[in-house]
Amino acid sequence: MEFEKLKMNGLVLCKPKLIEDQRGFFSETFRKDLIEDFISEKLNFCQNNTSESSFGVLRGLHFQTAPKAQTKLISVANGEILDVVLDLRKGSPTYGKHYSVILNDINNFQLLVPKGFAHGFISLSDLARVNYKVDNYYSSENEFGVNPLDDDLKINWILEKNQIIINNKDKSSMKLSQLPTYKF
Repeated sequence: MEFEKLKMNGLVLCKPKLIEDQRGFFSETFRKDLIEDFISEKLNFCQNNTSESSFGVLRGLHFQTAPKAQTKLISVANGEILDVVLDLRKGSPTYGKHYSVILNDINNFQLLVPKGFAHGFISLSDLARVNYKVDNYYSSENEFGVNPLDDDLKINWILEKNQIIINNKDKSSMKLSQLPTYKF
């Protein structure tokens, strides 16, 4: 497994090695010891989530605050997404900036997203099945969102606005400029 530190402090792109032969491939998709050595901290993933989305579905940008903030490991079992994270750590030099990457069932990349980032994605395939490992349980009291269509964020969701399917909850989330300071 190969790990790549990204320009935003704490973000890691995980690139599992594929061992291929005439039968297909085999890959270790998660090694707790290797990723912990790479990031020099302990991870304790306690919940696994899966979502399935049709073409154009935009989910996010979601996050949880302390004491239920979450580190996430995002992967795609089927299809393709544009995965997007937004830095919400007020003291960070990349506060308010976003990072995006294509995750799919061909490259098998995974994105490790630390606490303090909002996360979302848009499905670019007919169907996308996304898996999330998280290190804290879901908490509705600590769940918040940033409007993924906030023009100030300048996120290129790749698709035209009329192709995007978004629920009312995400569409009515606050703009980044409206967010209070949160603890992560």
